[in-house]
Amino acid sequence: MPALTRPYGVLHYRLDGPAGAPVVVMANSLGTDLRLWDAVMPLLPAGLRYLRYDKQGHGLSDLGRGERLQDHVDDVVALIEQVARGPVVVVGLSIGGLIAQRLASTRPDLVRALVLSNTAARLGTPDSWQDRIAAVQAGGTAAIADAVMERWFAAPFRATQQLALWRTMLARTGTPGYVAACRALAGADQTQATAALRLPALAVAGGADGASPPDLVAATARLIPGAAFHLIRGAGHLPCVETPAAHAAILSPFIERHAHD
Repeated sequence: MPALTRPYGVLHYRLDGPAGAPVVVMANSLGTDLRLWDAVMPLLPAGLRYLRYDKQGHGLSDLGRGERLQDHVDDVVALIEQVARGPVVVVGLSIGGLIAQRLASTRPDLVRALVLSNTAARLGTPDSWQDRIAAVQAGGTAAIADAVMERWFAAPFRATQQLALWRTMLARTGTPGYVAACRALAGADQTQATAALRLPALAVAGGADGASPPDLVAATARLIPGAAFHLIRGAGHLPCVETPAAHAAILSPFIERHAHD
């Protein structure tokens, strides 16, 4: 299993695809690891390299400070510079989308194009994140797992056996890493910086997303001139899990078009 050495320890990543091909970086949501993309990966364009990673404090990655959005952006910069070695297309979901926006605004030389899935320029409020932090510190991530599943997935998916696996992934996320990422979200407001972006961008929303409702995603898309917006009706917060074919059908033409720019 490949890992990048960081000042705080190791950052676990996975790189799939032919050597020398353009790279697409995939940034995960809060409480998930790089397996988030497993179902959609076989449906994305062939002939490219896909770089997935576990955010610090998630999956197999160590935790540094992790309490600022920039801490997570610094990890992606290191991955792109040391592993991808060139400008990339970035696909970010939820907090991954905020990481992608900050990366594009601070290191435009590293980003060819941006996919913002189920995310926004600001997610939640400082008070809402503090409430989440208090609940996790009191009872661990398992204490919030059922409520999070309601926000992540539409009712039909919640009726399947797959739900238990995603609940377990969240519940096994360590409290320190989860709380650190919540603090990063509480302090993250990319509205002005995202409005200054001038690059190809695609935003995707789920019609049944209880964490980043479609109107919020659409408002963020409107900040970027020329950005496209797509709605997957009936999908929740993680369409790459719940409706991978529909998600890939939206992402694939955009990735194919801009990976070679």
